[in-house]
Formats: sequence, C-alpha cells, structure tokens
Amino acid sequence: MTNLPYILVLYYSRHGATKALAEQIALGIESAGNIEARLRTVPSVSPSTEQTENSVPDSGDLYVDKDDLRHCSGLALGSPTRFGNMAAPMKYFLDTTAEIWFSAELSGKPACVFSSTSSMHGGQESTLLTMMLPLLHHGMLIMGLPFSEEALHTTMSGGTPYGPTHVTFGNNESELSDAEQQLAKAMGKRLAHAALKLA
Repeated sequence: MTNLPYILVLYYSRHGATKALAEQIALGIESAGNIEARLRTVPSVSPSTEQTENSVPDSGDLYVDKDDLRHCSGLALGSPTRFGNMAAPMKYFLDTTAEIWFSAELSGKPACVFSSTSSMHGGQESTLLTMMLPLLHHGMLIMGLPFSEEALHTTMSGGTPYGPTHVTFGNNESELSDAEQQLAKAMGKRLAHAALKLA
C-alpha cells in the first residue's frame, strides 16, 4: 500500500459498459503521476427484502466503503442511465452518506460524473446532470470536459461536456469507441491534475 493520494472511481455497472468507462478514467488519473485511482463499485439492490449481497463481490472491483469516500482526494462517479437518472444502487449508496455530508469531508474536492446508455437519446445528459446534485450538496467542485478536447467535436457515439459517456446502440455492447476512450482518459487526467493542485 502506498501513501499516494487517490481518486475514488465509484461506479455501478450492469452489463460492463460503465465499468469500461471507469477503467479508462482510472488510466487517465494514473497517467497524471503521483496519484492513484481506486476503483470501487456498489452492490445491487433488490425489491426482495430477504435478498442480500455477499460482503465481497464474486468478481470485479470491491464494494465501496465509506472510508474510501471520506479519504479520497477526488471522485469520479458513474452509473448507467435509468430513465434519465442514475441507477438505484448508486442512489441508494449516496443516500447513506449523510454523516459525510454533515462533517463536510468532501467539501472542496473535485468530482466528475460519467454514464452509459443504450441509445443516443437515452437520457445520458440528464443522468449526468442529476448525478451532480448530491455532489453539489456535498460541496464538491464539479468538473466537465471542455471543448478543447477534440473528440467532443467529432464523436459519433458517447461523450458530452458534462462528462464521459458510452452509447451501446441497444445491444449492451461494452466496447468503447476510440472517442469514448479518449474522452474518459482525458477526464481522468483532468480530475487528477485538479486534485493534485487543490491538495
């Protein structure tokens, strides 16, 4: 374990597309140097009150712990689109962070959001905007992608000034386009530089 600061890349992914974006953002973060990316996910939720998830996932990234959030130098928050909003598992986790909000432990730290959707008009931008709201309540500094990123001008799939996105075009395809990869890495690097400057 190193003593480097880290950015928490926290996501929920059902079919792998949001996870693929998270991994590209993590690469961008670590390309900045002197900072790490910590990939974490949240457990699924179920309408059945008897069903529970194991405390450790069967595969993939670990479930987030509140201390992962408390001690991060920045946050990249990702979720697939569900009717123009974040998925319930991510919202459920955020709803449990009142004590972190009360102690203002995230205040002044940089954050970004990212999402995936099945169609170009599937609500990706409204999902990004609504994901920003709890982060603003936490006092975080929201970052987007500037149009100086050339891929924003040419992308025929995902990518917005509000944050990186991926479009599956209805087939649950998790492979990112070149533009989506470029924009996710650029967002990660931008977030890392901000976190290092603010620290």
